[in-house]
Amino acid sequence: MKADKVYLVGFMGAGKTSVGRALAKRLDWQFVDVDEQIEQRERLAVAEIFQRHGEPYFRGVERAVLADHVALRHTVVATGGGTFVDPQNRAVIKADGVSVWLNVPLELVIARIPQDGRRPLAADRANLERLFHARRTAYEQAHFHIDVGRAPVESLVDQLVERLEA
Repeated sequence: MKADKVYLVGFMGAGKTSVGRALAKRLDWQFVDVDEQIEQRERLAVAEIFQRHGEPYFRGVERAVLADHVALRHTVVATGGGTFVDPQNRAVIKADGVSVWLNVPLELVIARIPQDGRRPLAADRANLERLFHARRTAYEQAHFHIDVGRAPVESLVDQLVERLEA
C-alpha cells in the first residue's frame, strides 16, 4: 500500500506518538502529533482544555488542527484517541492518507495510562473501559491494523514499513 501520509489511530496509550516519531524518522518524513498541535494552538494542556472549555470545544479545535495539516505530504500523523471516532475526521483521514489502527489490549492501556489527571477521559476506570469498547468500532474502519501487544517500537515500525511498501 504505497502512501505519502500515514495516520496512526487508536486508543490512548496505544503508542501512537512513540511509534509515529520512530516511523517518521525511519521514513525521513515529518511527524505531527495532533494533541501537541492543539496544546500549542491553545497554549493549554489537553486536560486544561477539557476542564476549562469542555470536550465539544476540544473536538472543534482538534478538527481544525487536523484540517490545517491535510496539505502536508510525507508526514506521519499521531492522532488523539478520539480523533478517528468523529465521522468527519475519519472521512478526512481516510481520503488523505493511510490510516493504521494501533490495536492495544485494554489491560495494557490501563497499565500505561498514568492516573495523574493528564488524561481527562481516563479518570474513571468504568468510563475508560466503556470508552475503549465504544471506540473500537471506529478504529476497525482504519485501512489496516497492527496488534501492538508488548512489541517494541522498532518491531512495530518494521511491520508498518513492510505494510506500507507492499
